[in-house]
Amino acid sequence: MDSNVKELATEVLPYIRVYKDGSVDRLVDSPIVPPSNEDPETGVSSKDIVVSKSPPISARIYLPKHVEQSPKVPLLVYFHGGGFCFESAFSFVETKYMNRLAKQANAVVISIEFRLAPEHPLPIGYEDCWTGLQWVASHSIDGGLKDEPWLSTYVDFDRLYVGGDSAGANLAHNILLRAGAEGLNGVKIKGAFLTHPYFWGSKPIGSEIKNNEEREKLATYMIWHLVYPEAPGGIDNPMLNPVVEGGPSLAGLGCSRLLITVAEKDFVRDRGVSYYHAVKKSGWKGELMELVEIEGEDHAFHILAHESETSMKLIQKLASFIV
Repeated sequence: MDSNVKELATEVLPYIRVYKDGSVDRLVDSPIVPPSNEDPETGVSSKDIVVSKSPPISARIYLPKHVEQSPKVPLLVYFHGGGFCFESAFSFVETKYMNRLAKQANAVVISIEFRLAPEHPLPIGYEDCWTGLQWVASHSIDGGLKDEPWLSTYVDFDRLYVGGDSAGANLAHNILLRAGAEGLNGVKIKGAFLTHPYFWGSKPIGSEIKNNEEREKLATYMIWHLVYPEAPGGIDNPMLNPVVEGGPSLAGLGCSRLLITVAEKDFVRDRGVSYYHAVKKSGWKGELMELVEIEGEDHAFHILAHESETSMKLIQKLASFIV
């Protein structure tokens, strides 16, 4: 046997392999690209910033062209997808998506680079995103942080939004619950969008596979056990299964506007629809909630098939929500 061959500990194909020496192969990552002084397609400027040195959290921030100090514009704090264990705020597909979203929404966008599992198992990713959001919000306070001039100069903090896709939508949901429970430096989150949210649970719903042995082989199941092996309740932890009995009330979501988007062919489509109805029944006091389903499309199509007409229409829908 070749002594240089690493022993496999676990894998969730086609996404990730983890070896017994602790090393990881991420198999579907989009290439990392630099920020741009002016994106050729959108005219949006971007730069990479340090949110925190300890813990190490960074971000990529986007500024649309022709934004002035007055009137100020909305802010979107974004959490990328990738099952909590792959992808990056600095990747090609995420950067292209954020450039388009910033331009069409005419909003400052900041995408948080949180630490990935399995090297940094959950709940570390949740904590990183909360720390990032607190850092952002601190720029709204008189005498508070002024570390990032694009935030303190151009942003109307009365129009703060959070959003994410897939695992990033899961992060956004949990951030909303925490903001509702703990507050956010006096800042209120106006709205949130959850795109193809990664939720799951032990009991099948809708068109999901019913056989338990087969369910345990699904990426939705395997990824969670990889990224959060110590999760209380396992697959029915409320962070993954927000409608589980005994979980936090969805009435506590800390925003006033909520947009949930699902895709017809998506493996988590029924979870997103279930979440929408659960929030409606919860007594949540928000002013607007909308469910949008895109026919004929699959999970995260707007990022993975970013040149398609349907992708462009979804980005326009998300951008029009940020007001």
